[in-house]
Amino acid sequence: MKNLGFLLLIILCGSCARTVNRIDPNQAIDLSGRWNDTDSRIVAEKMTADLLSSQRFQEYARALGKKPVIIVGEIRNRTSEHIDASNYIKKFEVAIFNSGQADLVESDTFRDKLREERAQQQDFSNPATLAQWGLETGANLMLFGEMTSETDVYNNSRVVNYLTTLFLTDMETNRRIWYGQQEIKKQIKN
Repeated sequence: MKNLGFLLLIILCGSCARTVNRIDPNQAIDLSGRWNDTDSRIVAEKMTADLLSSQRFQEYARALGKKPVIIVGEIRNRTSEHIDASNYIKKFEVAIFNSGQADLVESDTFRDKLREERAQQQDFSNPATLAQWGLETGANLMLFGEMTSETDVYNNSRVVNYLTTLFLTDMETNRRIWYGQQEIKKQIKN
């Protein structure tokens, strides 16, 4: 009887144990129907490909005579969901950087950190190795935009349409070089 109780305890404890499996980060898993990492990756890849292959971007690069330098600015989340904007922005930066068709400069947050470090180097670093002031690369273009969503609900079903709109703008002239939109639409049934 004692052994049976012990055996049942082991079976109960074993059946309550959590299991964790490693999965491919590129595998699409949508548990809740909300915006997720797969949506961010898909939109960033498609929009970046569209931007870099657009006729206006290509003409701008040719007229510039070198690879354009882009800074990725704010992408505002105007949806009703919490979406990590910094994670979303990094996906665009990675796609642009890996394309080799444009150079990137740091966003304002990271630029401020670099400037702080450069200021400290002036006091504490060997003069032969310290970073000089006034040699930062300026951006030719800024990418920014917003995300919106619309939800339609009926009975136990809802459809959510996410729309990302981005603008690539010339820093000197404020002329829009590229304007793109990408949608993700999801139907969720309960």
